[in-house]
Amino acid sequence: MTRSLSRLGSTVLAAGLLLAVASPAFAFQASFKWCSGSPDFVLKDVPKGTAKIRLKMTDLNVPSFRHGGGEVAWSGKGTIACGALNSTWVGPSPPSGSHTYRWSILAIGADGKTLGEATAQRRFPE
Repeated sequence: MTRSLSRLGSTVLAAGLLLAVASPAFAFQASFKWCSGSPDFVLKDVPKGTAKIRLKMTDLNVPSFRHGGGEVAWSGKGTIACGALNSTWVGPSPPSGSHTYRWSILAIGADGKTLGEATAQRRFPE
């Protein structure tokens, strides 16, 4: 009986460690508006300890086209200004009609680890 409890305790401990290591990043909220440069972003509930925000845009109608994105230092103000990604990003340019674009957004700590994640999407043109 003692041996069985010992094995059970080891299994529970190992499962707990695996859960701690494999836990998903904290989800926060994001929205954006199209503007004359890269979008204007509003971020809410970004995890404490975030040093930078990494952003990547995907055209859901043509996911193979690489729009890019970039990284910006996180000030904690809750916004990323229009044009902040202009040098590392290719804006929406659907060949015809309207396409849906999704931003994948990661909150990155000073140690380089992902602390949180969010997505936001809109059509262009609206």
